[in-house]
Amino acid sequence: MRTLILGGARSGKSALAERLAAAHDAVLYIATAAAGDDEMAARILHHRARRPAHWQLREAPLQLADTLRAEAHAARCLLVDCLTLWLSNLLCREDEALFATQRAALLAAVDDLPGELILVSNEVGQGIVPLGALTRRFVDEAGRLHQDLAARCERVVFTVAGLPQLLKGSL
Repeated sequence: MRTLILGGARSGKSALAERLAAAHDAVLYIATAAAGDDEMAARILHHRARRPAHWQLREAPLQLADTLRAEAHAARCLLVDCLTLWLSNLLCREDEALFATQRAALLAAVDDLPGELILVSNEVGQGIVPLGALTRRFVDEAGRLHQDLAARCERVVFTVAGLPQLLKGSL
């Protein structure tokens, strides 16, 4: 089962993903964040404290597809949190070849991974069109990525105020 969970900041998407993952005996949490400042480090600590101690952790700020392929197996749930941070990491590198390669590799990996996969991402396309070329590109690329992943996932959920809104599949 492949699940895509979308929502705004503090919508409850990570908590929902963690509840779904907790139904599995073996969980690997794949973190895409990098602690570039004190505020982000605090966010990472908050997420880490919330997770069960027996869950494994891998960090994949750029090479997400490689990590997924290396770690997936039928008896394991992979929880990726979050795709928009991964996307930001790639776009800020300003390396078009790296971006294109990693994006394509992720989509290909999602198509045939064994086991459970839960992907968490911020929905950013519901506001105004942002100022600045990089920010506009980020919103555009996030929207395209979400559409491509939603087509590949059996279940898609949008979270609002901690409430899951099922868009595709069943909970």
